[in-house]
Amino acid sequence: MATMNISNLLTEDAILAETGRRIARCRLDKQLTQADMAEQAGVSKRTVERIEAGASAQMSTIIRILRVLDLLQGLDRLIPQSTPGPMDLLKLKGKIRQRASSKRGPIKSNKKWSWGDDA
Repeated sequence: MATMNISNLLTEDAILAETGRRIARCRLDKQLTQADMAEQAGVSKRTVERIEAGASAQMSTIIRILRVLDLLQGLDRLIPQSTPGPMDLLKLKGKIRQRASSKRGPIKSNKKWSWGDDA
């Protein structure tokens, strides 16, 4: 069975299924049974079966499984550390942003516009 590239075009179910296939392949490459991996990860064998079948799982469970498979460093590439750029540091005067700015919509006025009002 060929693997597929994970992209924005795939549904969540397709991504979960592909992730499960990849986890199963890595487990087999390490000569681990589902029971062995479950025991080492501290989860049930049924949880491993479900993940490999493409079911959703808690992030902490995925972390445990990645640790057993020696793939935890992949999370570092998954969500890279973000650092502010030099211009951001200048604008923020060296402070690190703590919140996102809210989206500002157009200014609304209670006064109804009509032709000739802009003069």
